[in-house]
Amino acid sequence: MRFGVIVFPGTWSDHDCYHALATVLGQPVRFVWHQERDLSGLDCVILPGGFSYGDYLRAGAIARFSPVVTAVQEFAEQGGLVLGICNGFQILCEAGLLPGVLIRNQDLEFHCEWVHLRVERADTALTAATRPGQVLRIPISHGEGNYFADPETLARIEANQQVLFRYCRPDGTLAPEANPNGSLNSIAGVMNERGNVFGMMPHPERCCEPLLGGEDGRWLFTSLIQSALTIAR
Repeated sequence: MRFGVIVFPGTWSDHDCYHALATVLGQPVRFVWHQERDLSGLDCVILPGGFSYGDYLRAGAIARFSPVVTAVQEFAEQGGLVLGICNGFQILCEAGLLPGVLIRNQDLEFHCEWVHLRVERADTALTAATRPGQVLRIPISHGEGNYFADPETLARIEANQQVLFRYCRPDGTLAPEANPNGSLNSIAGVMNERGNVFGMMPHPERCCEPLLGGEDGRWLFTSLIQSALTIAR
């Protein structure tokens, strides 16, 4: 599977994604600079975490106008797989590729810690290797990860089962203390209605090998790889 990792001024998890995909999982990967428009030859595009354009105005607001985001929109329209992680999730929401928005954490503090996620959908390209209700332990690192949507949008994504992950306790139950940022309905990740664009605040690329304290991120990248192979057949 051929991955492209988008790099904006201020991106800082690009090399983490590259290492997880190329070194740990042995997949072809190339960096894509934010001024590029050519995504040909790629099966999946990843918008990694960081502080694109310094998060001026608000997270993802300026990156949304980069030339590469127009290319990502076209790539998604053609059915390509797109994953936004942390700042990448924020950018996809700003660009209208995903519903909702990410706002300041409820306590107005930056959170860098391990959290637990409950898998809500195990039949998507990002979660195909998991099972429904499986609990993943994945780190977060953000100050604007509070998922918010107006009541109509929230009701629609719940009805369409577009929620991929929810913050939870280790046993999978939901609780306010397990929600690190105040996200509505404990939402940690969503997808578009078509099911080919995904966004999540936690960082799976930072937990793909034991050295980093956990390997649960591999479930998600393995899912993408398996899904691409299935499509190719």
